[in-house]
Amino acid sequence: MRFTSPILLLLLLLIPLLMWLRYFVLRKSSMQFSSGKVLNDLPKNWRVRMQPLIPMLYALGLICLVVALARPQRGLQESLIRIEAVDIILLVDLSGSMDTQDFVKLNRRMSRLEASKDVIERFLEKRPDDRIGMVGFATLPYAVAPLTLDHGWLVQRMEGLHTGMLDGSRTAIGDGIASAVNRLRESEATSKLIILLTDGSNNFGTLSPENAARAAEALDIKIYTIGAGGARTGFFMQRQEIDEETLKKVANASGGKFYRARDLETLEAVYAEIDQLEKTEIEVEQFTRFEETSKGWIIAGVLLLMLEQVLGLTKLGRLP
Repeated sequence: MRFTSPILLLLLLLIPLLMWLRYFVLRKSSMQFSSGKVLNDLPKNWRVRMQPLIPMLYALGLICLVVALARPQRGLQESLIRIEAVDIILLVDLSGSMDTQDFVKLNRRMSRLEASKDVIERFLEKRPDDRIGMVGFATLPYAVAPLTLDHGWLVQRMEGLHTGMLDGSRTAIGDGIASAVNRLRESEATSKLIILLTDGSNNFGTLSPENAARAAEALDIKIYTIGAGGARTGFFMQRQEIDEETLKKVANASGGKFYRARDLETLEAVYAEIDQLEKTEIEVEQFTRFEETSKGWIIAGVLLLMLEQVLGLTKLGRLP
């Protein structure tokens, strides 16, 4: 609690003087005795014992009114939270090779696309304050979901993705990047990202991945590229189709980073690292709002003084 006019609290020093004037100067005994010792031996009933209550009520009432005059205020602590969110487009390869089952979860084989969905869903759970959208691509790009905070709906849309929904015979990585860039073009977010996951190389489309990356760089959009799949099986390595050199160039050109994920654990680690690298900034500003509390003190003071007046009119107040 604080006071707007604390100097007025000095009026509290006048209260003893007012009590002395009221109860010891202005009030005279109705009977005068040469000595008060005669009254000391009289039995004290409850009225005599309660008589000091009247001046106490008077003093408390004056104290409350002086405190109200000084305008007490109660501080209410509040917080203002500013969130600098990140806008993210998840760019997912839907070409036919994403059906390759070289990922394992709990001793069960799963396709690259299944594994990607599983990891992306957990990635979404960690970023509730970011707007995230999704673009799928194979021969052509496909807008799965615009930037949204409704990640539950985004997961539903993602669950419906499969390689057969697009012509999966070819992979247009450059066109996919261009589509993702276009969805971030109007974004006013401080940080804008594209997370590209693919298991192939660019073999179709009107725009090369490098040119698409330069367009992203011009719009201050960072691209993280992930080459998924190609786990070792026995003594043999599955056929390597990922164009790592191109993916590295795309990431480097935009200020991002290239990752290689041959198994589910590595893929989870990749998304976890990206999550740490691109944290949403949350700024919390603490401030105090003050609320006037004089009203309660005024009411208390008036009630105490009224009670003192009422008791003063009773037998209790007429005792010498």
